[in-house]
Amino acid sequence: MPRSVNSVASRARRKKVMKQAKGYFGRRKNVWTVAKNAVEKAMLYAYRDRRNKKRNFRSLWITRINAGARLHGMSYSQFMGKVKSNGIELNRKVLADLAMNHPDAFKAIVDRVK
Repeated sequence: MPRSVNSVASRARRKKVMKQAKGYFGRRKNVWTVAKNAVEKAMLYAYRDRRNKKRNFRSLWITRINAGARLHGMSYSQFMGKVKSNGIELNRKVLADLAMNHPDAFKAIVDRVK
């Protein structure tokens, strides 16, 4: 009996990876082994950086809230402690947006928690 190799599935798998490598420079886009490694590494970076993005945005929001709070004579930690103790249910993303784009609304929150 002849050896059965599922070449349809193998070709489809290679084709999928080569499609993902489209736009890469040099041999990374058209040589199977190089493209496979490049796509695998790219997927690892994408997985890692989806998590890093959350950290980066949180730190950006904290920086913006800190800058807004210090304009009104409070540190970030004092401000956030008072926000939590006063039961204001605004998250850091919203507070950062208020501090950046709506300073009057942010000032109203600061005045309320002081």
